[in-house]
Amino acid sequence: MSDSSLDNPLLGAPVLPPFDTVKPLHAEPAVSTLIVKCREQLRSCLESAGDSPTWDDTMAPLEEAQDQLSKAFSPVSHLNSVLSGDWRQPYEECLAKVTEYWTELGQNPELYAAYRALAKAEDFASWPQARQQAVRHGLRDMHLGGVSLEGEKRTRYAAISKRLAELKSTFANNVLDATNAWTLNITEESELAGIPDSALAQAKTLAESKNQSGWLLTLDGPCFLAVMTHAENRDLRHRVHFAFITRASDVGPNAGEFDNANVMAEILALRAEQAHLLGMKNYAERSLASKMAGSTEEVEAFLRDLAKRAKPAAVKEFAELQAFATSELGLDSLHPWDVAWAAEKLKQSRYAVSQEELRPYFPYPQVLTGMFAVVKKLFGVVAERDDSIPTYHRDVQFYWLKRGDEPIAGFYLDPYAREKKRGGAWMDDARVRRRTIAGLQLPVAYLVCNFSSPAQDAPALLTHYEVTTLFHEFGHGLHHMLTRVDVAAVSGINGVAWDAVELPSQFLENWCWEPEALAMISGHYETGEPLPQALLDKMLAAKNFQSAMFTVRQLEFALFDFLLHSRPEGANAEEIQRLINEVRAKVSVVPVSPENRFQNSFSHIFAGGYAAGYYSYKWAEVLSADAFSLFEENGIFDPETGEKFLTTVLEQGGSRDAQEIFVAFRGRAPKIDALLRHSGIE
Repeated sequence: MSDSSLDNPLLGAPVLPPFDTVKPLHAEPAVSTLIVKCREQLRSCLESAGDSPTWDDTMAPLEEAQDQLSKAFSPVSHLNSVLSGDWRQPYEECLAKVTEYWTELGQNPELYAAYRALAKAEDFASWPQARQQAVRHGLRDMHLGGVSLEGEKRTRYAAISKRLAELKSTFANNVLDATNAWTLNITEESELAGIPDSALAQAKTLAESKNQSGWLLTLDGPCFLAVMTHAENRDLRHRVHFAFITRASDVGPNAGEFDNANVMAEILALRAEQAHLLGMKNYAERSLASKMAGSTEEVEAFLRDLAKRAKPAAVKEFAELQAFATSELGLDSLHPWDVAWAAEKLKQSRYAVSQEELRPYFPYPQVLTGMFAVVKKLFGVVAERDDSIPTYHRDVQFYWLKRGDEPIAGFYLDPYAREKKRGGAWMDDARVRRRTIAGLQLPVAYLVCNFSSPAQDAPALLTHYEVTTLFHEFGHGLHHMLTRVDVAAVSGINGVAWDAVELPSQFLENWCWEPEALAMISGHYETGEPLPQALLDKMLAAKNFQSAMFTVRQLEFALFDFLLHSRPEGANAEEIQRLINEVRAKVSVVPVSPENRFQNSFSHIFAGGYAAGYYSYKWAEVLSADAFSLFEENGIFDPETGEKFLTTVLEQGGSRDAQEIFVAFRGRAPKIDALLRHSGIE
C-alpha cells in the first residue's frame, strides 16, 4: 500500500467526507483496507451465527463494516464525477475492487443461507418493517447476483459483473473526453448574433482563460443550448449540432477517437449473457425483477399506449412549427439544427416570452432561498448554510437540513458547469441514515447541476428550465434526507424501486409553475421586483408549448432502451443504429441527421443505472402528476396534504413497496389522467 492507514483521512470513519485533506493517493489504500475488514466481518458474523442467525449478530455488524466502505468510496466516486482528471485512475482502481467485493458478497452461499434463515424465523412477521424488507431485498438481490449458480456459471457471472463495471466507466470517460475535446474559437462577434449576453460573457471568459481572443464555444450544456436555441447563424448551429450528436462515435470532428461503438456492443452482450445465466429471456426481464412494473409486456404496452396518445398532438405541433418556419423564417425545410431555434421564435411569436427574458427574474440566490422556503412550507424543514464545513471546490456550499434547531441531514450543493465536471444534473448519497452503536448517523447528499457561472458583476441567472432542474434534484435529495428509516439497505433512496425513484423529484417540479410559489423563487436580480404579471401569464400560457413533441422524444429514448434490452442477445453498432432508426420512424416527429449517434453518448443506459429503465421517467411522471393532483384539490401548500406526502412517501424510503406507498398517499392506484392534463394532451 502506498499510504499508511494512520494518515489516510478516508480510514477514520469521518462524519462528513474529508474533502480538505483527501488526495487521490488515499483512495485505493483506504478502499482495499476496508474491503479486507468487510470480508473479515462477514466471516466472523457467519461463524458466530451458525444455523440460527439474528439481525443483531449478522446483519447489523455487516452493515456497519459495509457503511465504512461506502463512506470511503463515496467521495472518490463523487470527485471523479465533478473534478475528474487526477481522480480518474484511482476511481477506476477502487471501482474494480468494490465491484469484485459486491459481486463476491452477492454470490456467498453462506450469507444467502443466513438470509433464508432470517426470513423463516418464527418472529419474522413481528420485526420492524424496514428489517423485513431488507431481508426480502437481500434474498432477491442475491438471486439476481447469481448466488444460485454453481461452478463455472457462478465464476462467469462474477467475471461479467467486473467487466461491466469497467465498461460503464469507459463509456462515461469517452463521453466526457469527447465533450471536452471539441471547442470552437470565434473572433468575429457578428457570427454570434442572437446568442444571449450571459452565454457570450461565459464564452469570452473561457477564451481569456485559454489565452485566446474572441469567444470559445463548447459542448457543455449551457453553451450548446444557447447556440442551438438562439444563434441566428445557421452554419454555426449546424457545426455545433454536428459536433454534439456525433460525440464518442465513428463520425464527426473527433471521429473514432473516443468511439463507444464496441463498448456498447460488449455491454449489451454481457448483460444478455447474465440474464441467460439466471434463466431469463433477456436483460429487460432481469431489470424488472427489482422494479415496480410487473412485466416486460406491461412496460412496452405502457410506452406504446402513451406514444399512441401523444403522437397525433406531436405531429400537429411539428406541422405548425414547419408552417411558421416557412412563412415567417424563410426556411422551406427544417433541419435538425433549426428545430430548437425555430421553436424559440414561434414561442416568442405566440406568447412573447423566452427563457432569456425570464432569466433576470431567476437569480440563483433568490431561486435557492425561495426553494428552501417552499420546502419549509410543505414539510416543515429548514436549510441552513454552514461555511465551516470543508468542500472540494470554491463553488460548492454545504447545508444542514433542520427540523426546529435539530439537524436531520446535510447536503453539498455544486451548481455550476466547469471543465472536467460531468455534464447533466444528479443527486447521489454521501452518507445514509442508519442506527449505529454510537447513535443515529444522519443522511448526507450531493446535489449537482451545471448552470452557467455568475458573471463578474451579477449572480448566476437561471432559465426557468434550470429552475425546474434544481427543484428536481432537490426532490431526490429530500427523498434521501427526510427518511425516518434506520436500516441502510432501505433507508432514503436505497431499496426504492427504480421506476418509482423519480416520483419525489418530478413531484417537486410542480411548484415551479404555481404563481404562489413563483413569487417566492423569483425577483429581478437588480431591482428585486417580482416577476411581472404579464410575463407570468405568458410563461404559464406557454407551459405546454410543444409538450407532445417533448413527450414523444422521451418515449423515443425509453422505447429504444427497453426494446434494445429486450433482445434475447446483444447488438452490434449497426443493429443498435437500425433499432433506434425503427423506433424513430414509429414515434418521432422531428427530423434526425443521418450522422446522429445519440446512442454513443446515452450515458443513462450505458454508464448509469437506467438500463431497461429509462421508461421510469414517464412511469414516475404518472405517479408524480397524480400525487400533485391531490394538492391541486386541497391547496398547493395545504399543511395536511404536505404532512401526508412526507409521512407516507418521503419518510418511508425503500422500506415498503412502491405501489403500497403510492396507495397510502393517494388512497387508490395511480391514474394517467393527471399526466395527460398537465401535458395538455387530449
